[in-house]
Amino acid sequence: MTRLILAAALVLAACQEEEAKAPPVPVELTEAALSYFCQMNVAGHGGPKGQIHLESFPAPLFFAQVRDLAAYVKSPERDADIIAIYVSDMGAAPSWEHPGGNNWIAAGSAHFVVGSNVAGGMGAPEIVPFSSAEDASRFAARYGGSVTRFESIPDAAVLGPVDLDQQLETPS
Repeated sequence: MTRLILAAALVLAACQEEEAKAPPVPVELTEAALSYFCQMNVAGHGGPKGQIHLESFPAPLFFAQVRDLAAYVKSPERDADIIAIYVSDMGAAPSWEHPGGNNWIAAGSAHFVVGSNVAGGMGAPEIVPFSSAEDASRFAARYGGSVTRFESIPDAAVLGPVDLDQQLETPS
């Protein structure tokens, strides 16, 4: 009987450990969300958004542009370890101006268009995420750029200087 109780306790402990390691779910984007870098209202700007969950932090960091999110990830200066990254699925977005509050996808499974001729919510060139490779390819065919995975986004696309005078499009 003692062995049975010990085995049950070990199974329960293993299940609780697995549960503790599960990444947090994405948080709905509301009017209260402020962008990490500029502290402006995220929902007030068009284009794809992002959120990063950090270990031991109760709320995610929100980003008004996916470009800014990728810059944060590539930066060595962080407050804690990253445990989850979510981006807007622009294939499921109602529109560019209203990218949605609950159409989050894990950045690691997304397909990103890098180098397109579109401006994100803060006016800088944007990196545009999609859950579907086909949607990303169609977007790239229309607005330029190439499709890549999150870990392959070039440093120069997110860490370099931005020319805010260049003519960028707002997708329709």
